[in-house]
Amino acid sequence: MTQPNHLPGVRSHHVATPRLGVHLLEAGDADGEVVLFVHGNASSSTFWEEVMVGLPSGYRALAPDLRGYGDTDDVTVDATRGVGDWVDDLLGLMDALGVASFHMVGHSLGGAVAYGVVAARPSAVRSVTLAAPGSPYGFGGTRADGTPCHPDGAGSGAGSVNPEFVRRIGIADRTEDDPQASPRVVMNSFYWKPPFRAGREEDLLTGLLSEKTGDDRFPGDAVPSPHWPGTAPGSFGPVNAISARWSVGLAASFLAADPKPPVLWVRGDSDQIVSDQSFFDLAVLGGMGLVPGYPGAEVFPPQPMVSQTRDVLSAYAADGGSYREVVLEDTGHTPFIERPAAFGEAFHAHLAAS
Repeated sequence: MTQPNHLPGVRSHHVATPRLGVHLLEAGDADGEVVLFVHGNASSSTFWEEVMVGLPSGYRALAPDLRGYGDTDDVTVDATRGVGDWVDDLLGLMDALGVASFHMVGHSLGGAVAYGVVAARPSAVRSVTLAAPGSPYGFGGTRADGTPCHPDGAGSGAGSVNPEFVRRIGIADRTEDDPQASPRVVMNSFYWKPPFRAGREEDLLTGLLSEKTGDDRFPGDAVPSPHWPGTAPGSFGPVNAISARWSVGLAASFLAADPKPPVLWVRGDSDQIVSDQSFFDLAVLGGMGLVPGYPGAEVFPPQPMVSQTRDVLSAYAADGGSYREVVLEDTGHTPFIERPAAFGEAFHAHLAAS
């Protein structure tokens, strides 16, 4: 598999843990405060490299490839555990490295994993930074209060993913010949706000293409459903793990954490992936006539992802925690790549205050 070219100061190695072998990028002071970076879906640890080398002195950056991604052992995700496999993997990694406490940073899917880590071991987490995080209620198929539109999670999970996009990841397609499914086009159209193009585009595309594909990998298996659009999440894979079916309880467990580490939430105002009107939400596409048979917003409303995150973080603050929301203008789904200076200013201040 093609490997990304790492930035100067970034070290790549593998760590054996009781659960699996983890590929890890590391930068900064070996004896510094640990900052654990968790990447999103269809990406990898390499997406964090600029942020890692930009940390102030006194910090040690660790960015693993999650199970199912990059050069970490090729092991399937048990979606019935929600984000549980990733949470246990990360805590196992911290234990293997002898790290007792750390700052947590999660992007997109990694934000959902961060909620799970806080819920599982809150005393170990010194601070949380969420960059365009997924909703605490999962991705797709929920009402404003987080209740699934259908009990089987229909309308979320693996069945919501364009199969041609998956096929092209599987063959490591680097072309731009399909505006709907070429991974490069999807990355440049939705990961950030056009016309932005990342300086390390080739390395970031390599990270995207490193995701493992298949019915028990990405996106996972889909099962028939009597509810629109006719498929529901199965039991394997990352997209099923963050579906409405298997994310039930994540928000409540995060809110129950004691102690509650301080949270910084940074998002772009032009995010098309995590949004109250996401272009990756089948309800939004159905309302536009792009998915046949849409039953209407009363049955299957668009998921208000940003509003859900704000509601949960507000409840978190009301119960003794704290959070700050930073919205960056003209910015899409990856604020730390699109607006590194603005992201870094907020992020570094948050680390220092924690």
